[in-house]
Amino acid sequence: MDFTLLLIIIFLALVFDYINGFHDAANSIATIVATKVLTPFQAVLWAALFNFLAYWVFGFGVADTVAKTAHTSSIDLTVILAGVIAAIVWNLITWWKGIPSSSSHTLIGGFAGSAIAHGFRDVTDPEHAGFKIVNWLKEAKEGELLPSGVFIVILFIVFAPLLGMIISYFISLWLMYSSKKNSWPKVLTVILMVLAFWFFSSVIKIDLEPEKALFHNKFWYILSEPSNIKWFLVATIFFSLAIFNLVFSSFSTAKAERVLKRMQLLSSAAFSLGHGGNDSQKVMGIIAAAVAVYIKSNPNIDLSLGWLDLNVVLPTEKDGIKIPGKMPEWIPLTCYTVIGLGTLSGGWKIVKTMGSKITKVTAFEGVVAESAGALTLFSTEHFKIPVSTTHTITGSIIGVGVTKRVSAVRWGVTVKLLWAWILTIPVSAILAALVYYLLKLFI
Repeated sequence: MDFTLLLIIIFLALVFDYINGFHDAANSIATIVATKVLTPFQAVLWAALFNFLAYWVFGFGVADTVAKTAHTSSIDLTVILAGVIAAIVWNLITWWKGIPSSSSHTLIGGFAGSAIAHGFRDVTDPEHAGFKIVNWLKEAKEGELLPSGVFIVILFIVFAPLLGMIISYFISLWLMYSSKKNSWPKVLTVILMVLAFWFFSSVIKIDLEPEKALFHNKFWYILSEPSNIKWFLVATIFFSLAIFNLVFSSFSTAKAERVLKRMQLLSSAAFSLGHGGNDSQKVMGIIAAAVAVYIKSNPNIDLSLGWLDLNVVLPTEKDGIKIPGKMPEWIPLTCYTVIGLGTLSGGWKIVKTMGSKITKVTAFEGVVAESAGALTLFSTEHFKIPVSTTHTITGSIIGVGVTKRVSAVRWGVTVKLLWAWILTIPVSAILAALVYYLLKLFI
């Protein structure tokens, strides 16, 4: 029975991953479609490709955070199943209504809600009973930069779009002042380039020794190191903007528009990469948690059942020493493939909201919003925080709209989106709790 439940959870988690792809496709392609840089079909192909390529770029930090939403030692597979079902239902409802809600918060809210229902119904251990079954807040351990837990995820409902808005606002000002025939913006740009070069040289790992035959050349080995790829991408975004800023004032309006449209291919690709790396990991975390619960309930099982290698080990700590986790390759590869296929299916109702209803988007706004969104996603992934790509790109679009004038942002639409964001976690949690109690009648 447990094994059947595990297979159902894995299947439904991948269904959610697929829905996430077409639900959030709009986040990756809305601005590039609105500016007519690519047709809708070309845009989804472009976004799907980079969603999948994220497999080679990102680690499993966000997956670990999602897997630890609830104490896996105190839950059963029904908890995870109820959470996934609730997340699928809410995602389909918001997609049908054209509301760009957060797939991330839907999944975490569903997982937390069903866990709490289980905590009140079946858990007798006072340490994990009731609301205590959820990891609300865990202090940062050695090597971690921020605390973790559901409270941090909830805080980033505000912080993620705010960070995207602030970054896009300052990038917009940077571009706008660089368009003027004045030397001071160029001096500022050169200073920023020097500071950025110093920063990137300090975070990129170069003291690596080639271990695989394919990478005997140290240059290519360093370039392909996953932790370095993220920083190389951030550097590419920044220096592309910086170089454009240095020559912006010499361009005619038409030429600047043409260059910005080409740059939008890069910014859109970077945001799609961040989306794939952030959102696929959440499904990995759910599958990893399900396998961990299954192994806990069946300690004598064979951990290498053909294609279903169940040897999942979540990161943990023993005697103050952090023990790294282990995830079979089929889990991330499948999750990245499925979210890419989902992105190919598009999500055109949400594209309209994101690409035109919040503020009018040109190539200028597209480059700024996507660059800011990508930088925000790369930053939060680095801190292992599962954030909403929907919230991030919305905040970035608002930030670039505000630089024109406050009235350029359609605040009525934005307030409606904000209510959808606020309600997503509690509604998903309540829905998951109801599904959990219903499932317990039959399982």
